[in-house]
Amino acid sequence: MRIASRLLSTAVAIALLSGPAFAAEELTGTLKKIKESGTVTLGHRDASIPFSYLATDPRQPIGYSHDLQLKVVEALKQKLGMPDLKVRYNLVTSQTRIPLVQNGTVDLECGSTTNNLERQKQVAFSVGIFEVGTRLLTKKTSGVKDFADLAGKNVVTTAGTTSERLLKAMNADKQMGMNIISAKDHGESFLMLESGRAVAFMMDDVLLYGEMVKARKPDDWTVVGTPQSFEIYGCMLRKDDPAFKQVVDEAITATYKSGEINAIYDKWFLQPVPPKGLNLNFPMSEQIKKLIAEPTDKSAEQI
Repeated sequence: MRIASRLLSTAVAIALLSGPAFAAEELTGTLKKIKESGTVTLGHRDASIPFSYLATDPRQPIGYSHDLQLKVVEALKQKLGMPDLKVRYNLVTSQTRIPLVQNGTVDLECGSTTNNLERQKQVAFSVGIFEVGTRLLTKKTSGVKDFADLAGKNVVTTAGTTSERLLKAMNADKQMGMNIISAKDHGESFLMLESGRAVAFMMDDVLLYGEMVKARKPDDWTVVGTPQSFEIYGCMLRKDDPAFKQVVDEAITATYKSGEINAIYDKWFLQPVPPKGLNLNFPMSEQIKKLIAEPTDKSAEQI
């Protein structure tokens, strides 16, 4: 009887170790916090279309990044053995997103947050979920095909952005004689372009597509030019929490490997999206395809 009991105990132990759920005593960091509270708190944006923003009715987070975030929630339910895991949403802004992740208010933030070396000192990042390049929006009839065509012309960009810094450096280094207009936001930048006060608008390509679909005549415009920089968006989580990061990375990577990412991408970038039913018509770039084929948590600066 004693031998049989011992064999049974061993079999149970093996079954527990090989199962999908973590044992409670093994948990640390964010996984322990989620297990004990029964809740995971997701950080989201209110207007980062189409990555993370609020639907009109009901006022719930939606978007490309949010769909990937929900894949992590499903993985947590399985890993923690918590099919009834509750999800709490916490609105974040550009200014609050890092502090709220750091202090434990938010467990995971997936939006349009660039993974860079400076931020890596404060938080950890998942494998990349999107990559953008800085390019040009211009009229199809403008004659502008690349940055060299901007010599001596009026060019607009948004103040305080990477694009503004790059454009000014290019102007100085290559003595192009551009008149650089720095607008207060993307909307004003496009207004300058649409009204003819600038021949081109430099910014992250996906944001340029977002502005283009709002134009009175979207078909009049095109995005052109060799990207002058690349930035990789990632989901943010607390530093020094390898167990939680592993769950996050595995959930996103599994979505890539299964091919589910293609349907998610098409839904947000190649089809009409709420609230106005606009279609960004933003095909998957070679950089994004590589990010999906070879997932990495490195920033564009490190690659």
